[in-house]
Amino acid sequence: MEIERAREDALVAAAAGGTTVAIALLSGVAGIVDVATLPTLTPLAVYAVYLFSRKGGPYGSLDTARNWALAALCSGLLVLAAAIAF
Repeated sequence: MEIERAREDALVAAAAGGTTVAIALLSGVAGIVDVATLPTLTPLAVYAVYLFSRKGGPYGSLDTARNWALAALCSGLLVLAAAIAF
């Protein structure tokens, strides 16, 4: 059971971390968009909410690691879309 929990945590962490790094690279190194530091960390905030909301259940049918990972990815895409639009 602990291995499954660690695998789920790693999935959400990888999605949040990877999205954060991608935003930072697009903003800082590539110069494609101009994103401030705080919005860049938005996917990590989703991961923090995931960690602090996991207090032993019961969890709903939508409360899965896959959905949290998708939420982290979507939050990163929203940050990029907002940076491009403004």
